Amino acid sequence: MRFSWADSHPLMTEYYDNEWGIPSHDDTYLFEMLVLEGMQAGLSWLTILKRREGMRAALDQFDYQKIAKYEADDFDRLMTSDAMIKNKLKIGSIINNAQKFIEIQQEFGSFDRYIWSFTDFKPVITYFEEESLVPADNALSQQISKELKKRGFKFVGPVIIYGFLGAIGIIQDRLR
Repeated sequence: MRFSWADSHPLMTEYYDNEWGIPSHDDTYLFEMLVLEGMQAGLSWLTILKRREGMRAALDQFDYQKIAKYEADDFDRLMTSDAMIKNKLKIGSIINNAQKFIEIQQEFGSFDRYIWSFTDFKPVITYFEEESLVPADNALSQQISKELKKRGFKFVGPVIIYGFLGAIGIIQDRLR
């Protein structure tokens, strides 16, 4: 069965059918999803999907190596970009998180290796009888959130991380 949100808008359908819950091991995509999930805080996922391509252009194709080197003029450019969510804390977190992302890569060889290690490199598949029973977070997202915060990441609370883990296929919630 499909989640109801999957058919709420063509962008949501495309995302659901082609990305959500499909395991990804590409660090650039993992960073993109971490950025998008953080930008979503307090907003709808549809809002983020509508701005995604504009954000991609504004953020150098989500190239975390470039973003990690952004300076004050880059921050100002992002704050005035129509593509971006104009929130100083969120935009600042993108630059900060790119730097922390690289630190994890240096320590573990890749962000992929780090993030998938929490589940022994296997997806966590959970079946629910109804959509309303799907949680906003769980023990895994709480654990990873805590670890990322210790490492200096921003906008990585347990709800954001639960969404991130679902986006990249670590958590695979399904309806019976």
